[in-house]
Amino acid sequence: MNQVDLHTHTCRSDGSMTPSELVELAIQKGLSKIAITDHDTVDGLKEACDYARSKDIEVIPGIELSTEWHGRDIHMVGLNIDAEADGFRQYLAEFVNSRDLRNDKMCKMLTEAGMPMTYEELQAEYPGSVITRAHYARFMLSRGYTQSLKEAFDRYIGDYCPYFIPREKITPAQGVELIRKAKGIPVLAHPMLYKMSWAGIQELTDTLLPEGLMAIEAIYTTNTASDERETREFAKKNGLLISGGSDFHGAAKPDIDLGVGKGKLFVPEEVWSNLRAAQIKRYGER
Repeated sequence: MNQVDLHTHTCRSDGSMTPSELVELAIQKGLSKIAITDHDTVDGLKEACDYARSKDIEVIPGIELSTEWHGRDIHMVGLNIDAEADGFRQYLAEFVNSRDLRNDKMCKMLTEAGMPMTYEELQAEYPGSVITRAHYARFMLSRGYTQSLKEAFDRYIGDYCPYFIPREKITPAQGVELIRKAKGIPVLAHPMLYKMSWAGIQELTDTLLPEGLMAIEAIYTTNTASDERETREFAKKNGLLISGGSDFHGAAKPDIDLGVGKGKLFVPEEVWSNLRAAQIKRYGER
């Protein structure tokens, strides 16, 4: 049975591998399809698709949008998006601008605290990447400002720490709407990570279904057998399809391997086939 991975990250966001390296690894592991779903950016998609063009693998263009709902971080994955769609591109451009302003301010705050850095230095250190707090932590460790990545988060840039500025976020419903602008498949990512009751997940889902939510991530690296079973039952109850993936980040999360997660993950190609059929039914063939 062919195997796919519908949730992965490259160095264009907070992963460690280039898009080409990630596709090559997927080929080595025998995956038939891989979705590139970097955080809030599509910058790695062209490289990945170009590399795969003459290979025996399909790259599914995607994205993972950072959203917020009732004070919780909620992630929406968009699969098989049209990355050139006008409304979608316009949003990403606006998001990048707000992110640049936030990063510039964080760098100035850390510099004033005795840890000199500029946003330009961060970008030069990690070229082509969307700068995240993981990049700040690596930079701080490399400059001797901290003794570990954990210290950087615990003392300086973690949630509620003095030098952290929250990213500008949209609601999950707006995330679904944006994915639909790109004619993609909106997926509620890893619901078990949100530490919500099923009643809470139902409340969230009730806000997303009218916007066009199509699937929920039931097969996921940290899910137990019980988690997956309950998520599948929830999906059936709400008329949703299921998706699945490892959430691979390479060296950034070394305990999670591509395709197999922590060793037992398996997403059959049928999962993608069902999602793709629903996408064609909604938007037509493209």
